[in-house]
Amino acid sequence: MYFPDLMYFVFLAPGILLTLWAQYRVKSAYAEASRIPSESGYSGAAAAQAVMHQAGVDGVQVEPVDGFLSDHYVPGEKILRLSPDVYSGQSLAALGIAAHESGHAIQDARRYPLLVVRNLLVPLAGIGSNISWILILAGFLLGWLGLVKIGILAFSLVVLFQLINLPVEFDASRRARIALVDGGLITPEEDVYVAKVLNAAALTYVAGTLTSVLTLLYYLFRSGLLGGRRAS
Repeated sequence: MYFPDLMYFVFLAPGILLTLWAQYRVKSAYAEASRIPSESGYSGAAAAQAVMHQAGVDGVQVEPVDGFLSDHYVPGEKILRLSPDVYSGQSLAALGIAAHESGHAIQDARRYPLLVVRNLLVPLAGIGSNISWILILAGFLLGWLGLVKIGILAFSLVVLFQLINLPVEFDASRRARIALVDGGLITPEEDVYVAKVLNAAALTYVAGTLTSVLTLLYYLFRSGLLGGRRAS
């Protein structure tokens, strides 16, 4: 067996194409919305604080972090980190992204069940991502199907994480848009541009999940567990 082989790219083609499309959508939507200042004049950091305060969430620290679109919320530390353009920016893109991350802080405060499960899966998915391909490759090369199965099981944790993460991200975006409009931080007309940014970002998660699922199917096919001929 040649690893990866032609069948790998056949299986992964839809995921690769969707990933490229999602990346284009994100760049396009972000570029458009980043040129439009919000009428409220709020910065991303101020909007994040306002969204959380409106939801009754206190005690979350908002701080800048280096990088482009490196924005994220750290549940265990109650810290919301925003990239420079989002932290100090007053564009609709900055407000949308900041509010989305605030949505995760709200989920954490409300003990949103899927977020709780996702957080529990983070270390397991990390281990699965790091060792699965090693186990699978070694199993194929040595002809040990049992080792391949262990590797596939490890990679399944990554797929499970991705599947659970999808609704978490969609819910955070939903909370963000509602909070921005209801709090008067953006107008309904401005929400159109915020929606473009958040929907494009959500598409990247869909692409990542699809790619993981297709990769798992490829492993199952190549191992003979999904109707394929067992590779040797």
